[in-house]
Amino acid sequence: MAANRIYAVVRRIPRGKVLSYGDVGRLAGTGPRQVAGAMKTCPAGLPWHRVVGAGGVIRTPGETAWMQRELLIAEGVRFRGARLSYRLHKWSHGQTEQSVDPIRMKLPVRNGKGR
Repeated sequence: MAANRIYAVVRRIPRGKVLSYGDVGRLAGTGPRQVAGAMKTCPAGLPWHRVVGAGGVIRTPGETAWMQRELLIAEGVRFRGARLSYRLHKWSHGQTEQSVDPIRMKLPVRNGKGR
């Protein structure tokens, strides 16, 4: 299921780092719209706030956008106006708390075939 692969990627994003919907989709083998759909119904405890729109824009609607911004600020993410510096805060391999390479990380098996 695509949602499980998406959640596996999002769980690995460390504090103070973010990924765009598109980058999460690439790592999970799906697209940004599927990531957005999965994030709407994500399980409790998932760091959903670390997934942002392209270019560092918060895309969640209403009060949830304010909450996402506050959670990111609490993790040390800095904003300039409505945007964060995506280049500065983007999660790249070698920057994780456990030094996990996001390209080689193990994701759940799909249709009996590994990635």
